Amino acid sequence: MERVQFQQEQMLAELKDLVQRGLFTETEVKQIMRKRTQFENALVRRIAKKADFLRYAAYEMNLEQLRRKRLDRLDLPKSKTTISDYALVRRQFHIFERALRKFKADVGLWIQYIQVAKRTGARGLVGRITARALQLHPNVPSLYVVAASHELSHASPSAARALLQRGLRLNAHSIDLWREYVRMELHFIEGMRRRWNILGIGITSEKEPVDIDASMDVDTGMDGAGDPNIVTDDRGETPDEIVAAEKGGDQGETARRAIMEGAIVKSAMCSAAKASPRIELFSQLDELIRTYPCQPHLRETLLDELHSLLHQTIPDEPEAIKMLATRRLRELTLDKASVANQSESERLVDGLQYANERLMIAVGNPPNGKARAKISAVYADFVEEWCRLPTLDPTLKQYLIASLFTLARTPNASPVLQATHLRLLLRDGAPPKRILKLARRYCRATNSPDVWLSRLDAEKAVDDGDITAIWTSARSVVQSFPDKSEVEKVWLWGLDRCTSPGENRHSFENLLEQSMQDSSTRSVHESLLLRYISDVVYSEHINDVERCKLVRRLPVAYLPTKTVWEHLFSLESTRRNDVQKTMLNTIYQQWKAFDGVLAAMAWAGWLVDHGDGKEAMKVISKAVAHLPSEERARLQQMWTSRLNGGKGEQDEREEMSSAMEETVEGMPATLTVE
Repeated sequence: MERVQFQQEQMLAELKDLVQRGLFTETEVKQIMRKRTQFENALVRRIAKKADFLRYAAYEMNLEQLRRKRLDRLDLPKSKTTISDYALVRRQFHIFERALRKFKADVGLWIQYIQVAKRTGARGLVGRITARALQLHPNVPSLYVVAASHELSHASPSAARALLQRGLRLNAHSIDLWREYVRMELHFIEGMRRRWNILGIGITSEKEPVDIDASMDVDTGMDGAGDPNIVTDDRGETPDEIVAAEKGGDQGETARRAIMEGAIVKSAMCSAAKASPRIELFSQLDELIRTYPCQPHLRETLLDELHSLLHQTIPDEPEAIKMLATRRLRELTLDKASVANQSESERLVDGLQYANERLMIAVGNPPNGKARAKISAVYADFVEEWCRLPTLDPTLKQYLIASLFTLARTPNASPVLQATHLRLLLRDGAPPKRILKLARRYCRATNSPDVWLSRLDAEKAVDDGDITAIWTSARSVVQSFPDKSEVEKVWLWGLDRCTSPGENRHSFENLLEQSMQDSSTRSVHESLLLRYISDVVYSEHINDVERCKLVRRLPVAYLPTKTVWEHLFSLESTRRNDVQKTMLNTIYQQWKAFDGVLAAMAWAGWLVDHGDGKEAMKVISKAVAHLPSEERARLQQMWTSRLNGGKGEQDEREEMSSAMEETVEGMPATLTVE
């Protein structure tokens, strides 16, 4: 309590000044003091919570906003700065400092503190906070982005470069950090271009591209250990690259041309490709360069370099092959909704033909057997993506479908090509008999659920009679397919054709019995049970008496899992009927055999919410007595937390996010310049 008393004494001067200036009344000041005392008492308890600090900080931010609004409204004459002008902001910083003493490992708390300091204009404090945060968390890329963004917003590109390079030394595999580093260098080039335009410095000669590392003392490459070499500029002087570029004569001309040709960005991209050779990196850099507002010739040069690096680094990656093949299409338009204005364009036709031919060659000549399926899937997605566009010319659509068919009918063709071909034919309204003929041919030597689903749709389109035998055959064939989520689609296909509740229930029960006959379809059995419960057991056509019978029959007739019982409990707990408590107890007795902790928490929690606390305590006591020691401790902790308010750590984070978002800016996703 001494600490609370000490904090109260520190508030007196600022509160007195607020009253004297007429910004708050004495009654309001008493309320402020009472509220702060409550917060201070929460902070000094044995186990402090981060949420208490954040609530306190949010309260002080809202209080400062109120003070500023009243100050503007009263339009008081300008006077000497008093303690109330800065005390509330200082108290926000003090709360965050106290929080960070206890939660130094919480990166999110550091980010929030930095953003609060930035919002209040405390530039020096932001620098000190980021330095401390980086000392404690050198492997967190977002902190380097925040720190570099702060330096860029105050026109310090050299400091921002040094921070990002230091981060890349320790986090060479961070794609986000490399992206922001390239963005910063692009911003540097654009800044230099505008600066030289104002100064009247131009590039007059046309010479061969030069290497900026040889012409200036700038090194953004990788050293022998695979780390980026750091260039620091802590002296506050003009960076070397600017000095070299603004010199007279051939040396300055060479340096300026190197910068304008993107030599620094090229070196950064080369280092990124060596440090993190992943398609995600190239994809993000490609999007960044295309969308960044720079000179067209510079954009084209950088894209050429990026695609050259992509081809050198991961030439056999399916997504890389697609990225290289579709470059012309991405250059044509970034928004495919605008293709309507370019559907007759020769550029579109040439680009689509080039991409299609390159991808077909890759499918026909994969680097290895394992890559064939991946490349085929990439090509199928490409064709389906473009054929789905309503603005695409029908001739181009037929060309893509014909190309797909050429690959689909080859020996050892990937099933994904065949399935995509059938889907496109069905969507475009091709003759049903032709589709059915192709579907039957494709299904002769494959167990792909996609192909069989397409055949079932084709069979239904040709003859809407009884195709139960074909559906049964499809379920049997796809049973050995490794991806059980795809197998489930075949099992569930016929259920959508049921026209009456009785037929629907009968079909479900037949499928449930069949899915228990083989261990390979147990996951299918669970999915069928979940849908059976939603569509049959809890349908509006089933009364409470029949529903009770069906629930009691589940463990006898089928193989329900803990997921099934949890789903049942969730559905029943939201209903209101005379047998609800009995039903929930029945479900709990079955559920606790699979997951005693969650089952006991759900059942006891429902009892508490409905005014039966004694029965809830009995449920918890019995569950604790029968659980192993580890699960017993977990149940006791969860139950204690619920009795104390029912807010776990996740709930507290969600609660505080709404309180902080009104006053704290979010962490910048990219480098920005104010």
